[in-house]
Amino acid sequence: MDSAALHEEIDSFFESAPPLKDSSKVTDKLKQFIEFNSPSSGEGRGRRVVCVTSGGTTVPLEQRCVRYIDNFSSGNRGAASTEYFIKAGYAVIFLYRRGTCQPYCRSLPEDPLLECFEIADDVDIQVRQPHSEAVKGAIRDHHAAVTGGLLLKLPFTTIFEYLQMLRIIALSMRSLGPHAMFYLAAAVSDFYVPWKSMAEHKIQSASGPLDMRLMQVPKMLLVLRTEWTPMAFCISFKLETDSKILLEKASTALKKYKMHSVVANELLTRKEEVIVVTSGGNILVHRDRTRTGSDVEDPLVELLVDRHSTYIKTTSTGSLSKQEVLDIH
Repeated sequence: MDSAALHEEIDSFFESAPPLKDSSKVTDKLKQFIEFNSPSSGEGRGRRVVCVTSGGTTVPLEQRCVRYIDNFSSGNRGAASTEYFIKAGYAVIFLYRRGTCQPYCRSLPEDPLLECFEIADDVDIQVRQPHSEAVKGAIRDHHAAVTGGLLLKLPFTTIFEYLQMLRIIALSMRSLGPHAMFYLAAAVSDFYVPWKSMAEHKIQSASGPLDMRLMQVPKMLLVLRTEWTPMAFCISFKLETDSKILLEKASTALKKYKMHSVVANELLTRKEEVIVVTSGGNILVHRDRTRTGSDVEDPLVELLVDRHSTYIKTTSTGSLSKQEVLDIH
């Protein structure tokens, strides 16, 4: 697909999407967060800022949505990675699917409100002893990240919300230049039902079998990389169930969308190891199996932070043109 056709598809997608609720509030929050952490803030913070996307997008089948198509993703990778990025000194914009795993909550049980607390003396509520350290740590670390201006959480549900918010975030982060990073771990729908062609009300099963034509979601990675925020360091993810095609698909994405790295993960082994595909070769990253409770996200983020540092040094020399920066991957 040529550039003009891609832009036409993207424009059509955004024009037909339902308006994003509270878009002005989202923009204001982003502006304040980025200004607070910007290298040019004049207050000595000068943090790098990473947008971590997490969880799966839904595709509504009705405008007053009852039924939808969902993408598999617990959000664990995005939540874990957010913790490690903050530990590495980054400020994180966490764009996450409502109801998915949250930073600093991964060690809590599935239903923390009911499992972590108990009634004491028929009056007070207290943390149950087996969960006291986990709850204390989650509250302490989350509070420190938010009040310290290191974590901004923005929720989405649908593919329409996700892509509209991603565009707003990218345009807001443009001023950060090479100090911006995108870590695109969300599971994004490949197909969608255009808003204007949806039924308004719940689809009735009494009508018999359902035939529905799905349109392809425009691939916006290239536009994010080259137009919305051309100086940012961009990482995308490729998940496959067939390991035989995984690296080929990841390598294609690296070149096609001008990513700096593509994290290739196979469904059954994704928690144990990933392969970081770069223009200079592939790097196997696996969790430290000698440590109980270790995550693959720990060494993965460490590697990407190091590569981001190299990228910043390379682009900060002032000797590269915009096109040369775009060609670095």
